[in-house]
Amino acid sequence: MEIISQHPVQAHKKTLVLENSNVEEQYIMPKEYVVGVDIGGQTSKIGIVDRRGNIVSQTVINSRYGADEASVFIDSLCNAIKELTSKVGFDSIQGIGIGAPNGNYYQGTIEDAANLAWAKGKVIKIADEVSARLNNIPVRVTNDANAAAMGEMTYGVARGMKNFIMITLGTGVGSGIVINGEVVYGNDGFAGELGHTRAVKHNGRLCGCGRTGCLEAYTSAIGVARTAQEWLEMSDEPSILRNIAKITSKDVYEAAIKGDDLAKRVFTFTGHMLGESFADFVAFSAPEAIVLFGGLARAGKLIMDPIVEAMEANLLSIWKGKVKVIFSALKESDAAILGASALGW
Repeated sequence: MEIISQHPVQAHKKTLVLENSNVEEQYIMPKEYVVGVDIGGQTSKIGIVDRRGNIVSQTVINSRYGADEASVFIDSLCNAIKELTSKVGFDSIQGIGIGAPNGNYYQGTIEDAANLAWAKGKVIKIADEVSARLNNIPVRVTNDANAAAMGEMTYGVARGMKNFIMITLGTGVGSGIVINGEVVYGNDGFAGELGHTRAVKHNGRLCGCGRTGCLEAYTSAIGVARTAQEWLEMSDEPSILRNIAKITSKDVYEAAIKGDDLAKRVFTFTGHMLGESFADFVAFSAPEAIVLFGGLARAGKLIMDPIVEAMEANLLSIWKGKVKVIFSALKESDAAILGASALGW
């Protein structure tokens, strides 16, 4: 007798030989999946992941909603999950993992996320809200950079490493700290906000978090664009960037690779600031490596060379030459999705 799964899922076929019988019974065992969600300041990436870490399907939705539109975003997220999981059958989904800015692993919340207008100054019970909309499926939450660290540790360049720091360079600057093979969450679930350590102690830029001088205010994609704009306003130096009304970090990168001196100096400045901070980070966890991930990491040597130069110049002698700075080998969308999905099993 052959029993076919009622759900349109990929499946393992298994044959049973019944005791004291020559009859073979075949049945289909449905595959199991989890959903990984990476919530970013501009977009959110959603993927269905199998037990081998394969992303079998994924999509992207908008994250930019207003201050009073948290429920609108959550509705959009859940609708996207429903549509995506219809391809494998929702009953095959074991759980959902969410990586988000200021995601609290212990509480299942997003709390006062500076780069999400709908979560700034608020506590969003996103695990409960998503679960309630999706048949009470288990939902777990962590910081987006922690999720990326988990993905890198399982599938990427940090595979086999027990001590490393993941730095995400995107709309903001996030970090995931791994010590002795475990992601560090701290007492309240928020450990590892290295982007909000103060890189400039006096007269620093205003950060999205409301403080001044944060590393994120200078070394995020937005920070790079701000540096370029400020330097253009302070001088008459010729630059390709003067022809652009609203400068982005991509514009700065493209100008730099064309040889624009001001744009190249922006990356040197940014890299030096990161490298000096990395030297401080090494002092508290002595990592084997610092892994760079996110859009700004695509700048390659433009950002890497000044980072390494400044980090080595500022490291305590016992760590000089010991700590690698490396780029993530995972696709930008994959690392956070895979890491977040690990929470769903």
